[in-house]
Amino acid sequence: MKIVTLETLRPAAKPSLIWVRVHTDDGLIGLGESWFGCDAIEADVHGRLADLLLGEDATRIEALHRKMRPYVGFTGTSAEIRALSAVDVALWDLAGQRAGMPLHDLLGGASRDSVRVYNTCAGPDYVSKSADVRPGNFGLGEGGGPSESEAPRFEDLDAFLTRPAELAAELLDMGISSMKIWPFDFADGARDGVDISTADLKRALWPFEEIRRVHGDRMRIKAELHGLWSLTTARTICRALAPLEPDWVEDPIWMDRPRELAELGADTGVAIAGGETLGGLGQLRDLIDVGRVHTPIIDVTWGGGVTFARKAAALAEAQARPIAFHDCSGPVTLAVSTHLAMALPNVAEQEITRAFYYGWYGDCVEGLPVIEHGRIRVSGKPGLGVTLDERLLAAGSDALSVRVSQLRG
Repeated sequence: MKIVTLETLRPAAKPSLIWVRVHTDDGLIGLGESWFGCDAIEADVHGRLADLLLGEDATRIEALHRKMRPYVGFTGTSAEIRALSAVDVALWDLAGQRAGMPLHDLLGGASRDSVRVYNTCAGPDYVSKSADVRPGNFGLGEGGGPSESEAPRFEDLDAFLTRPAELAAELLDMGISSMKIWPFDFADGARDGVDISTADLKRALWPFEEIRRVHGDRMRIKAELHGLWSLTTARTICRALAPLEPDWVEDPIWMDRPRELAELGADTGVAIAGGETLGGLGQLRDLIDVGRVHTPIIDVTWGGGVTFARKAAALAEAQARPIAFHDCSGPVTLAVSTHLAMALPNVAEQEITRAFYYGWYGDCVEGLPVIEHGRIRVSGKPGLGVTLDERLLAAGSDALSVRVSQLRG
């Protein structure tokens, strides 16, 4: 099962997304993905990883993972680690295809038949133009027509700002009883994070209060702070949120500051989650041991792929912690995360963005995981069970740019 081709594919409509396909000499193709900073990811795949991987045995995933780890950018979610992550996911996809087994069966079999989902309330154009996670890139007011599948647009970000109780009712009608929102990003103080005004604090609390007022504890709520705040201001926000009993407050400060995270949790009594911008077992260990984070979150296609994710989950399990997998990114990330969530015993729920899932995800791939009654499960096909849509592959260079590195001789 020799690697003969590495291929990167970048959809013009989603410039923050990149797919990697690994071709082997027996005709199989493994699919991986990463996102944000795709110029750098693509350069690393073809400029560094191609020389390391072409001609190698694709079944030696652990050895290849170690071989791909760079000297510079060796941890965190650097461009090098994001490139490694995409290839690692593709190698596991190949392993499943070769064995004729879904990925979760390779990881020890399903711990559950399906996984509860929570909806991250972004709209279909959320962070679609660049990697800047700020209101100017949240896709508000962009309009546009339906996707090719004529799916509803689900403008959930605008909805949580303007009609949060109605949005919660829509989700409950779909069987989804958990949602994540981030109204604090729109406060004037979020520009530097040093302070938040009383008016902005009240304005940002209103969506949470409305959901609780109308739906009580039928809807579980999560607060996302995107690491924008100083410790002092994060403490103010968390104390204000505490009476509303959120499942967690996510990334209240930059997550590379574990001592401050521990102080914040002890001072406010809220559960803290996060870590998707981190990668490497050492960082995850410190997040738990020093930061006392209740729920570590990792992004499989940022932090090191399946090889990293399963070890991270075991590390969290050893500390009696659940772990959660991030998805507000792309269809392959959702697929691989769902396999992991089905296999690993300490995953309670899987993040989805319904505006993506019921919109552009379906225009990109075939074989998406199935969502029914607020739960998600994979298709049961070998490997990841997803492939790039043939219509997209045939659309030409205006829709999809492709770069290839091949084994010579």
